[in-house]
Order: sequence, then structure tokens, then C-alpha cells
Amino acid sequence: MPDNHDEASPGSVSEADEALVARIADKMADRVWPILRAKLEAEKPWKKNIFIPDMEVYGIAPESDFMRFSTCAARDFFHPEFRRIAELMKIPLVFHRKYWEWVFVFHHIVRELAGALSGKRGLGFGVGGTEPLSAGFAKYGALITATDAPASIGDIWASGGAYASGADALPCEGIIERPDFRGRVSFREVDMNDIPADMTGYDFCWSSCCFEHLGDLNKGLEFVINSVERTLKVGGVACHTTELNLSSNDRTIDSGPAVMYRRRDIDGLIEALRSRGHEASEFWVAPDSVAVDGYVDTPPYSAPPHLKLDLGGFTSTSAGIVVRRGR
Repeated sequence: MPDNHDEASPGSVSEADEALVARIADKMADRVWPILRAKLEAEKPWKKNIFIPDMEVYGIAPESDFMRFSTCAARDFFHPEFRRIAELMKIPLVFHRKYWEWVFVFHHIVRELAGALSGKRGLGFGVGGTEPLSAGFAKYGALITATDAPASIGDIWASGGAYASGADALPCEGIIERPDFRGRVSFREVDMNDIPADMTGYDFCWSSCCFEHLGDLNKGLEFVINSVERTLKVGGVACHTTELNLSSNDRTIDSGPAVMYRRRDIDGLIEALRSRGHEASEFWVAPDSVAVDGYVDTPPYSAPPHLKLDLGGFTSTSAGIVVRRGR
């Protein structure tokens, strides 16, 4: 009887055929995927049924509550005060959580200082290359120390404008003239895990989604406390934003390049700050009051709406805390 072990059975595929198919698939993927991705990004079929309210149509009364809650919500974008601050700092008026963070920080610091920023000293942490807050505060007459991570750490954030190498890398066009900006804004490299001892006596400080990048949950919480007690004068104001886990008050991302804080972590931080003699604002998670609040952007993240996002399998949004040094 002949040996047929080397003969392919009907319908089988040889290793040579499999290798050929794999090479062809790789070639097709290299050529087809960029085209398909561009088409998907241009048409955004997953957004066809998303209702995106018009901010002019849905505008709310000037006397209504503004930034009442501690988390990003579409309702804030409809308020005239959001538009005013956005125009002042040349922030695009679209539903994006990063823009909400910048308005949140600016609004709360200006409010806590009763609008009297002229001559006040402010300290910004992890300002990056696109954040307009230094320019916004300088326009109000504040003297700003803008900081970002040392180059050895910050290089990983260089793409996309997420890292600033100096004051001239910060935006100010349309907000304040560059000569005036240079006269009021200086720059230092600062590791947020090791704030220099000479950075003291500031009237206010801030960070926008930075302290979740310090290595683990505890390091971020320690930074917030240190920013209050090491850098501010008594009565000074700190305002920081970060990532909030909306999916769970138990499971989360607790270490790595980007962690995600739970409600219980923020509540614990506020309790710790108050026990140390400081004033910390109540932390309230905003309800989903507008349809777009319910949309969760998924990787690869696209153009707005981007108020909530899927981050490591958890739904996340931006959240802020406000603290006044009490002793």
C-alpha cells in the first residue's frame, strides 16, 4: 500500500499555502487599513445616532448655577460664563473634557480669589504645550511660575503638545501679548513627586489632569496635599483635576503611567485635607442631564463629543477638587 502521509487531503492547506496567505494578508493590511481607518474617522458611522445639542439653542440663563458639580458635564458648556472664559482663553467651544478642565480651574481660582489676581503669585504644575491657563491668569495680572516635568521624564509627553520645555512653548496668542506674557510668566522644571523646597508662598496653584501620572494612586494624593502645604501661603487656593472612575468604586487602575481615581479615593483625600486644617469643597458627581453625557468615546479617541471615555475597560471622566490652605 502506498504511503500517502505527504499528500494533502481534499480541502487541506499546506504550510506553504498558509505562509503565502499570511504574506498577502500583511500586504493588504498595510495598504487597506490606513484607507479604512481614514474613512471611518471621516464618516464616524458610530456617531450617526448621537444627539449633539447646539450650544446656542440650549443656552441657559446667566443666573443659573455654574460648575455646581465636580465632574465634567455637558450642562456647563451651555452656560454663558463657560463661553466667556472659553473666549478669553481661546478655547474651542466644543464638548471636550479637557476644555472643561481648563474652564473649571480658571473659574474656581478666580472665584475663590474674588477676581483679585493682579500681583498674585500662581504656580502651575505639568502645564504642557497647549494649556492656556498660564496666559489666562497672566492676563488678569497674576505672576505665574509655569512648570513641567524634567526633560528626562517629560520626553514621553512631547508628542501632541503634552509637554512644555520653557515659557515660550506655552500658548498666549490672542490672550495676552507675548512681551507681557514673558514679563509675567516664568518657567521651571519640576518633578511633581519632589516639589522643590524653595517653591513657597504662592497665592494659588493648579494642575490639569496630571497627578494621575505620578506612578500610583497614593503618589497622586500625596502630591495634592504637598501642593497645598508646601507651595501655598495660608489662605491660598489649589485647584486640581484628574481622571475619575465612573464604573466602579472598587476595581480601578491603581498603578502605572496613568491611574484612575475612584469616588472613595477623592472622598478620602478631602477628609484628609480637612483633618489637616484645610478647607476642601464638597465633591459631587454630575448627573447625566443631557443626551451627550451618556456617550462614551472609545479608542482610538476621535473628535468631540469627548466628555467620557473608555480607559482600560472603565468609563472615565474629568473631575476637579478645590482646596484652601487653612494653616
